[in-house]
This record gives sequence, C-alpha cells and structure tokens, in this order.
Amino acid sequence: MTMTQHLSMTMQMQQAIQILQLSAQDLRAVVEKEYLENPVLEMDEPSSYAAEHGERMQEVLQAGNAAALADYLDGGGKQPAYFAEDSEKHVEAAAPLHMTLEEELLEQVNFTFQDEREKAAAVFLVGSLDGRGYLTVPLAEIARAAQIEMPEAARVLAVIQNFDPAGVGARNLSECLRLQAERQGLYNGLVAAVIDRHLDDVALHHIKEIAAAEQASPADVQMAVDIVKRFNPKPGAAYGSDEPAYITPDVIVRRVEGGYRVELEDGDVPQLHISALYRQADAFDKKTKKYITSRLHAASWLISSIEQRRTTIRHVVEEIVRRQPEFLAKGPAYLQPMTMKEVADAIGVHESTVSRAVANKYAELPNGIAALRSFFTSRSVKSESGEEVAAAQAKAAIAKLILAENPRKPLSDQKICGLLKEQNIILSRRTVMKYSEQLGYDSSVKRKRY
Repeated sequence: MTMTQHLSMTMQMQQAIQILQLSAQDLRAVVEKEYLENPVLEMDEPSSYAAEHGERMQEVLQAGNAAALADYLDGGGKQPAYFAEDSEKHVEAAAPLHMTLEEELLEQVNFTFQDEREKAAAVFLVGSLDGRGYLTVPLAEIARAAQIEMPEAARVLAVIQNFDPAGVGARNLSECLRLQAERQGLYNGLVAAVIDRHLDDVALHHIKEIAAAEQASPADVQMAVDIVKRFNPKPGAAYGSDEPAYITPDVIVRRVEGGYRVELEDGDVPQLHISALYRQADAFDKKTKKYITSRLHAASWLISSIEQRRTTIRHVVEEIVRRQPEFLAKGPAYLQPMTMKEVADAIGVHESTVSRAVANKYAELPNGIAALRSFFTSRSVKSESGEEVAAAQAKAAIAKLILAENPRKPLSDQKICGLLKEQNIILSRRTVMKYSEQLGYDSSVKRKRY
C-alpha cells in the first residue's frame, strides 16, 4: 500500500479564487446575490472596515474554531465594524438610458405617420430590419402583409429611409451609402460613380482601374473613395438589444510627488457586514443555531475573500507600477518585458494568483486606461544584442514607421523589417504583418495614396 499526499481544495478556497478573478462590476453582482441568500448579511456602502479588521478575521478563520468565531463575532463586548444595528438601508444604482434600433425608429414612426394604414406598414417595416439596419424582407411581402399597394409601401419605406440613423432602411450596401451621401449633398460625380458601380474595386483598392473606367485621375478617385469610406456601412450596428458595456477601471494609478499611488476603485461594490441580530446564536433552538452558525461561517469567508481580493490586486498593481515607471511616464513604447511569474515571485504568490488578479480588470493610468493583462507578455522580441524587447515596444516602432512613411510609396513589410533591424529590433516579415494588422493598419497596397 502506498501513501500519497494531495491538495484538497475546499469550497471556501474555490470561492476565494472565483472572487479574485471577478471585476468590480461582477463582484457587485455576487455581493448582491449573497446578500439576498444569506440572512445574516447586511449590505451598505463601502468603508474602511475591512482594512481595520481584516487581520483579526484571518486569524479566526485560520483557527477554524467555531467557538473562536462565535467569540469574535460576539466581540467580547466590542462590536466589530461589520456589525450594524438593523435599520433601513437602500442601495440604488441608476441604469443608463439605452434604446434599441427598433425602439428608436418606432418613436420616429409615431411622430411621423398619421394614417393608421401607413403607420401599420411602417411598424412592419421597422420590425423587418436586421441588426445592420438593412431591410431584408422583399417590399412585395411587406405590402401584402400590411394590405397596401406596392407604391404606398415604397412611399412608407422612403419616409423611413429619411429617419435617423442615416442609411437605415437600405436594401443593400450601395443603397445604404447612397442614402448617406444624399443626406449630406455629396451624391454626385465620382462619389456617385464609386457608390453605384465600383464598391468591389474599392474593397480591393483598385484605384487605377476605377480611374480608367471613369476617365478621371487617380487622385480624384482617391478623394471620392475617402469620402465614401467615411459613411457608415452598418448604421444599425450602433444600437443593440443589450445595455451598452462600459469599461470601468478597477484600479486607479495616480501620479503623486515622488512616484505613484495605487487606489482600488470599488466604490460601486456594496460593503457587507454581519447583522447584530445573529450574534447571540444561543438564544435559538439547536437546529436554528446550527443553521445560523453555518451562515455566519459563510458570511465571514465571503467578507474575508473580498478583502483578500483587494489586498492581492493592490500588491500586483503596486509591483507593476514599480517595474514600469518609464511606461507610466512616457507611454506604451517604453513598456518593459514582464511575466506574471516575475511579479508572482516578487510579491510571494503563485503565478496563477497573479493571472486571476489581473483577469477582466482595467487600470486608469496617468496616460489612459489599460487592461491589467496587457502589461504581461508570454514572450518578448529579441534585439540584435540579445536584449529583450516587449511586443508593445516593437508595435510602437512599427506604428511610428508607418505614420512617417510617404503615402505615395508606403513601406512594405519587408522594408519595415529592415528599418526595425537598424533600430536593433529583429522581427520576421510575418510578425511585422501580424503586428500591423493588430494595430489596425492596412497592407502597403491599401495604404497607397495617389
């Protein structure tokens, strides 16, 4: 018989891991759910209670003693900060206003159409638009369903095509762009020709071919194409059925005299505390006492896990700040190669803990908002001297070269490779192409200007 050791992960450990990887917005949802399910919890706005009592809570939890826990919760005559007298507490959050494309258009329908038959047809038309704002149902079907004649259906559609957003109600890309050009008084000359006859050539950047077909100069065609590209090919895409998602920073890094200060931005996360009603479990019968004790354990673990999350995130971000002063002062081009293992070793945790701490979280920096995960690289680019160069630095160098290129003679990927080598950065042509695409730049053929 052989004996082996293995690590058994308790439910509390799993909970702590799950809470660590939550963003502040997701944590709020978890806190509210636990508050509804655990009767011993009370919810209030955040305060400094956790910082004052976190260490003592950890000692009690590590002891794993129900009696010690009960004694601590009783407070020995001193009430912990997360106890509160029962009173009315309300946490309200205003939801952002948001309308779907259908709601936006139906509101315009109600203001525009007076005739009930036409209004019914307009409502049917609006309901037939796809997520791009295009009409995907044949007009004949709409006329038949609304029990109106085709000319009347066409008139209703024409009215809807004048609604906002511009281009809505179009039946194809060409019509969508035409509606927007007409709205701006630009549907004439080469712009009209490009929209009506050359959209496929525009996609392939066949400027010379369009110029030859329209007997115009490449420069004039380029100008017309630039105008067309400013139009929105999917006017309905700005709307959606869900509420818009906003990036909310979990951490703020402020520039202060002599360095930087890290502040956790979790003001939207309600603060949990244990109700004073449940301190005296002895007053209840045995079954009730057992239930309350289990709920007290669960509540204490949750509060401790949330505080541990705060501490871990703060330590991780403080170490990032310590290692990246040049990045914070000068921008992405100065990001130094850094792995999660290096940060984990520095703050004394496992690499997986760092990975969970930065997952789904953003930091507000002096030079903008960045995902915490973006500070880490799984691999770095080697310079000619053998030094490591972060991928962000290589991308910044590529962007600088492309922005400075002659638009009439854009740099090929191979040429960029050579110029980077002169800067002591060694990249393959394929990597240059990949980084350029990630930066949002077209190929050299499509960047060419006339």
